[in-house]
Amino acid sequence: MESDGERSQRHIAAELGIALGLVNAYLKRCVKKGLVKVSDAPARRYAYYLTPQGFAEKSRLTVQYLSNSFSFFRLAKTDCARVLEQAKGCGFSRVVLAGQSDLAEVAILCAVETGVAIVAVVDPASEVTRFVGVNVCRSYDEVTEAFDAVIVTDVLHAGTCYEMAAAVHGNERVLAPRLLGLRDLSGRAEGAA
Repeated sequence: MESDGERSQRHIAAELGIALGLVNAYLKRCVKKGLVKVSDAPARRYAYYLTPQGFAEKSRLTVQYLSNSFSFFRLAKTDCARVLEQAKGCGFSRVVLAGQSDLAEVAILCAVETGVAIVAVVDPASEVTRFVGVNVCRSYDEVTEAFDAVIVTDVLHAGTCYEMAAAVHGNERVLAPRLLGLRDLSGRAEGAA
C-alpha cells in the first residue's frame, strides 16, 4: 500500500469503483467505530492503522460492513436517480427530503446530476441545522423555500414518514425510492408513474 493516505484512498476508490469522498466517509466511520486508528502524518495528511483488536475479529466485520455499505450505496444511487427523474418528469423541480439519513445524502448527490433542487431536509428528530449543505427543518412548516414535492429518505421510519408527508401534501406529491419497499396510500407502487 502506498504511504500517502490520499493516494491510498484514491487507490481504494478506483479499485472499488466508488467516489473518493465515499471512501473517506467510510474510513471516518471505521475510525468512529474503533476499527481503524488515525494519526497525523507530515504535510496535513493522516495515516490509518488497524488496532490490534481491529486487526483480528473486526477486520472481518469491517470488510462485511463496507461490502454491505457499498451495495446499499449502489442500490440507493440507482433508486434515487430513478425517483428524481420521476419527480422531474412530473414537473417537480424543487423537492424536500423527508428524513436525514444515508439515503438522503445519496439523494442530495444524485440531485445535482438530474437538475432537481433539494431545498430542505425535514426531520423532526434531527439535532443539526445543515446536512450535506442543505438546510434541515423539524417540520414542513419551517421550510422557507417553495417546493413541489417530497421524497421520503427516512430508512428507519419510512412508512410513518410517508404517511405524514402524504397527509400534508397529498399522495401525488410524495415519492419514495423503491428500496424503502413502500406503497403510497392509493396502492400504487412507489417509483411507478
